[in-house]
Amino acid sequence: MTISYTLVLIAILGLSLPYIGRVITGPTMFDRVIGLNAVGTKVPLLLIMIVLIYERVDMGVDLVLGLFLLNLVTTLLIAKYVREKGRISP
Repeated sequence: MTISYTLVLIAILGLSLPYIGRVITGPTMFDRVIGLNAVGTKVPLLLIMIVLIYERVDMGVDLVLGLFLLNLVTTLLIAKYVREKGRISP
């Protein structure tokens, strides 16, 4: 079972690479925000897989839920900042 969890962990890491590339080389700020949101979604998934490998689910549940919520809030805050940055303030 640990081998299959490790393979899934490697697959998730591989799927995260295009998003990291989008964060670094995104042509617009919105592309970077979307890439950052996708990477922020993959990090708790990686943590879930690590918790399952070590069979300590009780320790990871709170941390994973907190990371998902933190990802949501930071994405919304960054999107709001980027949207309002384009406006001319009086």
